[in-house]
Order: sequence, then structure tokens, then C-alpha cells
Amino acid sequence: MECDDISSDGLATAVEACERWRDEGRGEAAADVARGLAKTAAALDAAKREAEGTAEAIERELARSNANGGEERIVRGDSAMETDDGAEEETGARASAATEEKDGVAPGASDFTERAKYIPMRLTPEERKKLRLLEAALHVSEYTDVVDVFSYRSKTQRITRQLKEICAIMCGLVVASDYRAGQKLIVDKEFKDNEAFFQDVFEIGRRHKVMNPEKMRSEYGKLIFLLQDSQSEEVQELLGFKLVKPLQTVFAFLQSRGGEAMLGDSLIEAATAEIMHEGLPRHEVQRMIKRKERAREVVASKYSSSTLDKEDILQCLYSIADNNAYLRFNRDPVDKMLGLLNKYFDPSAAEKAYSLGITMGMGGARLSHNHQRQFTYCAQSMMLWREVLNDMFRLWYLAESDLLCERNYYSLTNTGQGLNRVQSCPRVGKAMHGVLAKCQRALGGWVGSSVVHLGDHNVPNALVFIDKYSQVSRILNPIVLVIDELPNLAKDSGLKAYIEATFGGIEECQKAILCDFFKHAFDGSGSDNFFDAGSCIDGRLTSSWNWCSKIEKKTYYPIFKLAGFSGFDGGDFRS
Repeated sequence: MECDDISSDGLATAVEACERWRDEGRGEAAADVARGLAKTAAALDAAKREAEGTAEAIERELARSNANGGEERIVRGDSAMETDDGAEEETGARASAATEEKDGVAPGASDFTERAKYIPMRLTPEERKKLRLLEAALHVSEYTDVVDVFSYRSKTQRITRQLKEICAIMCGLVVASDYRAGQKLIVDKEFKDNEAFFQDVFEIGRRHKVMNPEKMRSEYGKLIFLLQDSQSEEVQELLGFKLVKPLQTVFAFLQSRGGEAMLGDSLIEAATAEIMHEGLPRHEVQRMIKRKERAREVVASKYSSSTLDKEDILQCLYSIADNNAYLRFNRDPVDKMLGLLNKYFDPSAAEKAYSLGITMGMGGARLSHNHQRQFTYCAQSMMLWREVLNDMFRLWYLAESDLLCERNYYSLTNTGQGLNRVQSCPRVGKAMHGVLAKCQRALGGWVGSSVVHLGDHNVPNALVFIDKYSQVSRILNPIVLVIDELPNLAKDSGLKAYIEATFGGIEECQKAILCDFFKHAFDGSGSDNFFDAGSCIDGRLTSSWNWCSKIEKKTYYPIFKLAGFSGFDGGDFRS
């Protein structure tokens, strides 16, 4: 009998049977059985209380997220934003270098001053021209194919040659696009004379990627790895100049122009709010848009000066608004999945045919959880994902700081998935443990392992960490869309008959999809051993990837296709 099938009534009956057995003269054995059953009952009661507590914590968190309502629903960052007080960050903005973490207590949701330290500036039209040059140069480059191999030839010389080749390609593209500008760039000059130009171009590429994670999916890896190599003292000596400069953030931009006081204005929230138009009449949406535009104009007029004009201020407001849009697209699917978990599944009791219980060895599972414990495990995992995505810009900033630190060397190692750059991640590791601790405090406990893999063969470096958690919305968004689209599909009589004949109804189909996801996307599968998958922090996401790879074999896959599902990749690989 599986753990999730044991009920309180069944335990009581077993205890009564033990008492009768004891009366017949087998008292010692009966007492042992009774003690074991009593422990099982206590464990089940504890799991039930834990699941109910987790469900209540989720409801409170979702209610707090939606409490920004009123006339305008606002999407904004609301997690703790800690600052790094470790070693000096060569790639960090000077503005945040002096900020210290204080007892892990971070500013609240509306503290735009702290948020702005990690929000990159939106690109200007001129910067977008340079971005196209960088993308073209990286697209034709074979940097990692040449550098990240085992060879007897000097790696430093190979790196330097590749870096100069990329710089030469960019100079050539500048000449091709604007002859006069290209002439000024290359005539009677060496690469080191154009250090500022190359630093600007590479910084623009990094900034664009943070704001648009779905872009530059193959080029960004080359970009980070070549910048990582350029930080080596030996390479800098041969190259003659540096390619890395601090990321241009909203706070750094305003501080350099004496306008950082703007971030404390009460109108910033209204001027950057993400307008949620779903279910609202057109006139209401128009009124909200006009209110937002008026707030922008008031802020721009109030804080403009000789060093900071209105266009600069509007660019900063647009950048903060871009961060809110990012949160809406990436964090909201996690909120919706948490809501669906609470809506369709009782944390304390399993509905017949929709139990979340899993048993190791069955269906590929590597864990054994009854319904209550699996409910808690899924909820806690998604709460952690929510906090990571809510704080992603800060984590990305710290990840680049780890990757591009001059004194943080890497080793080229075969991790079982090819050659990877294994590098320690002190800054992002510290921040990730802070996020985890925040979740554990909010939920009052934790199911499974709390190990965070960073700088080992599971997560070799901070770039892999960022890539892993960038996939969360790509996994959850299609599921949410299919669940929401099912009632519309049922408006067709033929499709409705198919759904009822196969699943029993619309709600039953939704429950079947969600039940399978919450069971087998969180069952510890997806790797060759328990250390690499299981219940560790990164293993939870590995199991979800594994579930996605098997979607075509599911009985409900036709429903996904009918709802418009095309894949979990989020579009064309190079989009």
C-alpha cells in the first residue's frame, strides 16, 4: 500500500486489530506493530499540517502580490534585494560598490533606488546600431571552438588572436555601414586606441541580453567567454587594452548626472507601472494609460536639469518599466501555477485519481512522497523559482561579476556534458542562499535538500546558472496557456465530445494535466544518479526539463497541440 493511500480510518482499524491480537496472547508483537502504526499516523499528521501551512503561505504571498490593485494593477519587484559586500567587483558599478548588506534585511517593493542599481538602461537608437555590429561579429566567430579545446599550443596566444579577429571584424563592419565613421576609427590607429569604442560595444551587448533573455541565445555565450578570457593578465599584456567596463544601470546613469533623487519620488511607481488590461473596458485602459503618461511628464519636468534633460529621464523611466514587463512575463506564470495548485488540489487530502503521491522506481520517480508532502514540495519549489525570477536582474548582475572577475580563474573540465569552464561563483552563490533562506522563513520549513550547486560539474559557472533559471517561464507559460485555453476549445462541439470521451470533462482534463506535471516534473528524475538530480535546489529544475522532453508521449499531448503549443523553447533558437 502506498503512503498516500493510508487514511486515518485505516490506521485506527489496524490499531484495533493489534489490540485484539494482544488479547489473544501475542502482546509483544502487537505492541511493536501498534507503535509503528502510531508513528506513521504522526508522520502523516505532520505532513498534513505542513501542506496546509504551505498552502496558507502561498495564498498570503499571492494575495500580497495582488494587493497592488485599485485602479491600476502594478507589476514590480517585491523580493529582498541584497547587496554584495565581498571583494571589490571589477565589473560592478561604482554606485553600488559601497553599499553593504545589513543582516540580510533588504528594501521593500517600492524602493526604486535599490532596484535601479541592477536595472540596465534601455538602448538608444545609436546604441542599437552598435548592437547589430556586435551580433554580426559574434555570429561569424568560432571563438569557443578554437579556444575551449585541449591543445599543446599556447592558449593565451589563441585567445589574443581570436579577440583581435573579432575587433577587426567589428571595425570592418563599421566601415561597411558608415565609411566616414569607419575611417576615423581605423586610420593611423591601433586596436588599443579604440579601447572606449570596443568597451561600449561589448557593454551594449551585455545590457541588451539582460533586458531581453530570449535574444542572443548563441552569441551571448561567446561574448561572455571572450570577455572572461580578456580579463586575464597575460591576455591583457598581449592585447594592450581592456574590453570590460561596468554595466550601465539606471542608478549609475542618474548618479553620474546628479539625478538619483528622482528614484525616491512617489510618482515613479505610477510612471513605470505595467498596465494589466485583461478584463477591463477600453475606456478604463485608456484612462490608466493617460494617468501613466501624466506621471511621466510630471517626473521628467520636475527633475530635468542642465546635466539631465527630459529625454534622459524618460529613458530611465522606460528602463524601469521594461523591468516590470520582464517580471510580468517571467514571474507571473509561476504565480499562476501556484494558484492552480491551490485551486485544484487539496493540500491535506488526495482526491481519487488525482493524488500527487509518487513512489521511487515508479514512473521514473527518484523520490517517495505522499500527497501532502508532494504538494508541499511542489509549492516550495515554485515559490523559490518565483523569488529567483523576481530578483533575476540582481542575480544576473552578480553572475557577470563572478564571470568577469580578474582574480576568479576557471578550469576547462569534462563535466560529463562536454568541456565546460568550471569557475567558482561566490557572489551569486551568496545571493542565492539568501533567496533560499527567505523562502524557508516565509514557508516555515523545507522539504528535500537545500544544496545549491554552483561551480561544480552540475552547474559549472554562473552563466549556466542564469541559463537554467531563464527557462522557468518557458516551461510554465505553455502549461498555463493550455489550461486557460481549454474552455475555449470546448466551445467546438466536436472537441468538447473528444475531451469528455477521453478525460471526462474540461475540469478533469485540466486536473489530469496539472496532476501529471506536479507529480513527474518534481519527482527527482532527469539525471544518471541521485546526487545530480533528486531534491536539491537545481535538481528540481532538472526534473522539470526531463518532464518537458517527454511531453509528446503524454495522453493529453493532442490537447496541447490544439491549444497552439509549439514547444518549450520559446521560439526560434536564434531569435
